[in-house]
Amino acid sequence: MKGAIWVGLLGISLGLLAGSLVGLMVPPQYARYIAVGILAGLDSLLGGWRADLERAFDTRIFLSGFVGNTLMAVLLTFLADRLGVELYLAAIVAFGVRIFNNLAIIRRKLFLENRSGEA
Repeated sequence: MKGAIWVGLLGISLGLLAGSLVGLMVPPQYARYIAVGILAGLDSLLGGWRADLERAFDTRIFLSGFVGNTLMAVLLTFLADRLGVELYLAAIVAFGVRIFNNLAIIRRKLFLENRSGEA
């Protein structure tokens, strides 16, 4: 499954590069939705990588979580905007905590994997 992770990371990198070269302008009123959607997607990607390192990766769970979490985050941001509540800030904090937690676990697992390979 390691190959799939690198393919995913390559796809994200190419997408970011293409997006920056195209120069597509996002209207300011949609910036919240895109930011929350990107964070939800990144959280799912890192969660999938973590699950892969823990040998617990399941494609159906990953895809349903990726699509479901992203859509739910954007929908909640939309509903909160209609109610006049700044809920997207809570989503950003929650996804930020999850992202950094997953990164910490991934980093530990990779370092421990490399350390055991050296012995």
